[in-house]
Amino acid sequence: MKVLVFSDIHSNATAFEAVLTAAGSVDAYWCLGDIVGYGPDPNECISMIRDLPNLICVRGNHDAATLGEVDQQTFNHEASLAITWTKRHLNAEGLEYLLSLPEKLVEMGITIVHGSPRNPVWDYVMDYMTAGRMFQFFDTEICLLGHTHVPAIWHENEAPKAPVMEFQKSRITSKTILNPGSIGQPRDHDPRASFALFDPEEKTWELRRVAYEVEPVQNRIKKSGLPWRHAMRLAEGW
Repeated sequence: MKVLVFSDIHSNATAFEAVLTAAGSVDAYWCLGDIVGYGPDPNECISMIRDLPNLICVRGNHDAATLGEVDQQTFNHEASLAITWTKRHLNAEGLEYLLSLPEKLVEMGITIVHGSPRNPVWDYVMDYMTAGRMFQFFDTEICLLGHTHVPAIWHENEAPKAPVMEFQKSRITSKTILNPGSIGQPRDHDPRASFALFDPEEKTWELRRVAYEVEPVQNRIKKSGLPWRHAMRLAEGW
């Protein structure tokens, strides 16, 4: 079975389209939240998501904030401005779809959240010490999460040996937390959209990256009046 696992599209339809093309034919699509926020294409991205077959998706913190379920004061100023902009521009169908998303799912014996198994919407799992504290909060062998915009693999009771490498297929043999990185706002100094191909039956995980045309997205951000810093970050992946 081949599953496209992705997270943090952040209203970047150009990057999302590049990922769907690069992934090719898959059996299912698993989205780890934050469809909206930062970028200029919230309605387009939600429409693309809704058209995918065999899709499951959870709610991220920017999705929740757009619905008014998370206090915008907990976000930095520019992120909050983008949330306000998204609220004004999101159509009724998009709003309805975000409202339908759960905070947590268990699919094929795999825990699926945006932030962490402890706090599905908001927690950041940025390092091994934090990851180590999260294993007690899920009973499945594997937990998939996003939110950090940085791909990662954390094994219980095992320190990471090296950065997660593109095209390196990992077989999961112990309790593990997996993060596919971000499609629309990578933060690991690699501007290419990040995603993973996952086989939940064979328990294999392969990180992938794909380049896309950043400049048209930057132009749409500028035209929309969204904070320019969100456009600048796209070119360098920070």
